[in-house]
Amino acid sequence: MHTPTLRDRLRPLELLSISAIIGAFTGLVILFTTREWWLAGIGFGVAFILAIMTIALLALSAKPNADELDDLDEQNRTAH
Repeated sequence: MHTPTLRDRLRPLELLSISAIIGAFTGLVILFTTREWWLAGIGFGVAFILAIMTIALLALSAKPNADELDDLDEQNRTAH
């Protein structure tokens, strides 16, 4: 059985961090321009969710390489 590497295990955290940075940037821009905390919070939340959804859709559209296909085949064989 294949054990995931540290990089594979930290990949979701990396994607969430990128989304949080995008959300924080948007929230700070809104906060500096309007001085409204609640509006900045809404902007952060919307940007964070949109970034997560965009990254997830882009990840789903990527085609697996040969190593990933072999790993998927191995997982299917051991599951049955």
